[in-house]
Amino acid sequence: MGFGLGVFAASENPFKSIFTTLPRPGGGEFGKFYSLPALKDPRIDKLPYSIRILLESAIRNCDNFQVTENDVEKIIDWENTSPKQVEIPFKPTRILLHDYTAVPAVVDLACMRDAMNKLGGDSKQINPLVPVDLVIDHSVQVNVARSPNAVQANMDLEFQRNIERFTFLKWGSHAFDNMLVVPPGSGIIHQVNLEYLARVVFITDGILYPDSVVGTDSHTTMIDGLGVAGWGVGGIEAEATMLGQPMSMVLPGVVGFKLSGKLQNGVTATDLVLTVTQMLRKHGVVGKFVEFYGEGLSELSLADRATIANMSPEYGATMGFFPVDHVTLQYLKLTGRSDDTVSMIEAYLRANNLFVDYSEVSSLDPFLLLLIKYPRVTIVVNSGYSALCSHATKCRYMGLSDQ
Repeated sequence: MGFGLGVFAASENPFKSIFTTLPRPGGGEFGKFYSLPALKDPRIDKLPYSIRILLESAIRNCDNFQVTENDVEKIIDWENTSPKQVEIPFKPTRILLHDYTAVPAVVDLACMRDAMNKLGGDSKQINPLVPVDLVIDHSVQVNVARSPNAVQANMDLEFQRNIERFTFLKWGSHAFDNMLVVPPGSGIIHQVNLEYLARVVFITDGILYPDSVVGTDSHTTMIDGLGVAGWGVGGIEAEATMLGQPMSMVLPGVVGFKLSGKLQNGVTATDLVLTVTQMLRKHGVVGKFVEFYGEGLSELSLADRATIANMSPEYGATMGFFPVDHVTLQYLKLTGRSDDTVSMIEAYLRANNLFVDYSEVSSLDPFLLLLIKYPRVTIVVNSGYSALCSHATKCRYMGLSDQ
């Protein structure tokens, strides 16, 4: 059990009537979950998938103190409330830290334990209330190159330079519950997040819910390519969330980005990403969610999706989100998630209307602002202008004319 701010005011969830069981094929159950379809509100079917994740979090955490029924209604009525810049609370599923921002956070937790000891309390009650994943990857420097032992030599130097910080973080990994530390030399934080840390669907005490994450790195958005809602925040905001405080955020508008067809041979992910970034910068998506959809996504690999999502800070969006589909499930299997875990993820997301089948009409169609088609690219911006891009090995605009 952990201690955090505001944890004593929790009351019974007013949405307990939609708390239901997710059956397991062949008998038994995966767990229980808060069912969005059980609300029987037609407005939910029109919500973008990224907003549905905010809605599920609000319903699950609703205690009429930190998260109220009025907050839930604001999200359900997103089509009308988002243009008004209303604020909502959001409680992400987990926190992602790198070693530079983790040290101050662990120091603060250690100081709170020290204060608890001085007050005669049980210091072991001081723990993060939200799972924390800490990846040590920001300390690496390249001093040795063009040598067979370059990797090991650079790691040795990394440990020598940072031994005090690493020792402290290792202590924190053992001292605190709810904190996982990925040691140096394991890979880049966003790669580790994609391949190992991301759960896509959490199960805690038998309750199923979507994975979501805020991280102290602007490119935390890379995880959006896996269908996990995530973006970068400041260290103080992350630490407050770690202690159980909801994030206050403006209910975002959503820009739909539809893809159809597939990339021609010779067109790289870099070509696609730079084209998408240029289009979104021109349109203006600061403070918004960008949600990608359309049958063209079935031809876009998870790696390419993650590359586009990773560039969210460059085109200014809070997220570049790719909802979970069959490509996501294939990637989860490829990266070692068990068949039972993948089955649970698919069953939960389908049952809660969070899984995408691109043969169906997307809820984003009414909000379509950008359209990109392959093999010859037609770009429609705000239904007002069009341009044709001829693709070889490099993507470039060939001109812009009134439609």
